[in-house]
Amino acid sequence: MQDHTEDTIRQYSHMVYRLAFARAGNRQDADEIYQEVFLRYIRKKPAFQNDAHKKAWFLKVTVNCANSLWRSPWKRCAEPLTDELASETKEPEVDLSMALKRLPPRYREVIHLFYYEELSTEEIGRILHRKPSTVRTQLTRARTILKGILKEEFYEV
Repeated sequence: MQDHTEDTIRQYSHMVYRLAFARAGNRQDADEIYQEVFLRYIRKKPAFQNDAHKKAWFLKVTVNCANSLWRSPWKRCAEPLTDELASETKEPEVDLSMALKRLPPRYREVIHLFYYEELSTEEIGRILHRKPSTVRTQLTRARTILKGILKEEFYEV
């Protein structure tokens, strides 16, 4: 059983962390979400019908843990720390990861699930408890906002 658990954690660790980071926007919160997801997996020992069911379970639990973190009283009152050091020189390139961090979390997570996890809007809707039409609208809005952010960053350099 231990080997199976380790294999599962190894198999889904990158996916869970990427989604946690996309949702949280910083390493500290992503680490916390990541740990909580795998603690739940180890404690509950869920039975899965197939690999698609297992993947959906990990994505859903990651989203739920991220939502719980943001609802906590501590998180609502805390101010975020940045991972960046001040720099006197600007680099003449646009950083997509920084642009994605500037998106609101609800848009960042649909972008992540659609492009990085390659899920359909129907699958994303089931995971996030949203209508597929809502997911499509959020993807469109996210792309529009991201385009504006990237254009703004390009003209700043």
